[in-house]
Amino acid sequence: MIHPTGFLESFEKVDGALADFFSAVYSNPLEMNVIYLLLAVGIFYTYKTKALQFRMLPTMFRAVFGSRRDAEDGISSFQAFTIGLASRVGTGNIAGVAIAIVLGGPGAIFWMWVIALLGMATAFMESVLAQLFKLEGPDGSFRGGPAYYIRDGLGSKGFGALFAIFLIFAFGLAFNMVQANTIADVASAHFNLEPWIVGLALVIISAPIIFGGLRTVARIAEYVAPAMAVFYILIALAVIGLNITEVPAVIWDIIRSAFGFDQAAGGAVGGFIAAMTNGAKRGLFSNEAGMGSVPNAAATATIRHPVQQGLIQSLGVFVDTILICTATACMILFSGLYKPGMSTNDGAALTVESVSASLGSWVQVPMTIMIFIFAYSSILGNYTYAEINLNYLRGMNANQTVLKVLILIAVGLGSIMSIRSVWNLADIASALMAILNIFALFLLSKYCLGALRDWNAQRAKNPDEIPFFVVTDNEFFPQGLPSNVWEADTREASIALARKNDKMRG
Repeated sequence: MIHPTGFLESFEKVDGALADFFSAVYSNPLEMNVIYLLLAVGIFYTYKTKALQFRMLPTMFRAVFGSRRDAEDGISSFQAFTIGLASRVGTGNIAGVAIAIVLGGPGAIFWMWVIALLGMATAFMESVLAQLFKLEGPDGSFRGGPAYYIRDGLGSKGFGALFAIFLIFAFGLAFNMVQANTIADVASAHFNLEPWIVGLALVIISAPIIFGGLRTVARIAEYVAPAMAVFYILIALAVIGLNITEVPAVIWDIIRSAFGFDQAAGGAVGGFIAAMTNGAKRGLFSNEAGMGSVPNAAATATIRHPVQQGLIQSLGVFVDTILICTATACMILFSGLYKPGMSTNDGAALTVESVSASLGSWVQVPMTIMIFIFAYSSILGNYTYAEINLNYLRGMNANQTVLKVLILIAVGLGSIMSIRSVWNLADIASALMAILNIFALFLLSKYCLGALRDWNAQRAKNPDEIPFFVVTDNEFFPQGLPSNVWEADTREASIALARKNDKMRG
């Protein structure tokens, strides 16, 4: 019998070699190209939509809070939002922010803001596309995402399949390793638990829900994701309240450091590059705008108009980065614990210690529990994306057992791998997905812009009612959409049902 200690020593040697390999693969040219593409598509859609993410922010909030009961039988718009939020709001908001600050200085947070604000327009458009090109499954629920709109919108089965493979690798394996690694790191730091014990426990508690399927995850995410986000923001507000006089200095430190000034090493240019690259990488991992992941959740919603889901998913980027990541950054910078040259191994532990510095050591246990919930909910949200893309590759009735087992294995391995390995692997996976998705977003812009024009025209006539989208003879929308979900004959019944439900609720 192999003793766990002997196995772990052998695994650490392999893990070190993998870390070096992943670091070499994700070289500076690749990461910079992804950053430039994200900025380009964000600027493009911000211009094309007339800065929709700023103009329609109040509408986004109304869309979220008015969507919990959209679907009688399928997955509601709100549930789709919370699946996306469960995947977004995780270790990227805690460990990711800490790592971004350690590697790029406080200025990395500024570039997280830039990626997020531009990414809100990108997230809107990719979610609209996911709705437009979605397909109905045998159980009445919907499936969709970049693999589907690449195949049906661009006519490329090969690139659609390639994206699906990248996503299954990223969310089924790499990102779940990150979540498990963060849980194990925090549990080891504060409860002296061995990482392999934490990994085994995660596998045991994840298995029943993952084997329960997409609807089970949706029901859990509907309650867990919003609750944990609100609780975390309340803690952050308490810390900010206690340090309110330091807020202007912290904000100025973030802005000044963003452009390479006041860096401990590397000079202005070196500091600028470090801040931008680390802020953009961690921002992409956290809010996922442009990566092509959240559209998989957006497509599952049963809604009246594709733009409705686009608004809701765009708000998810705002909540994730502008609210939650900024809150984490402020807590770290208030504490004074951050020092240039710190090790990335501090990760989530740095965030927990920073909160403790302001609120007292009693907060370490609830913070650790909350980090566990953040990461655990992300594991569940990540699974749904992988399932949807396996459906794309093998059909709606494909057996998911092998995928589910592989995901659980990834969770177990992630808990014992080094933080350097898992984050490098996650960066490679997100880059591969983003490159394919961003090119598709540029090439398919006419569809989402047409849907937006239809929404605006209907809202201008009746601002108090959520519009119904019908593609047949639509003067604002390009004809030839391959999905029949939005055709007139298939929409009449759903429109009648929705209006009946509206009267009953009224």
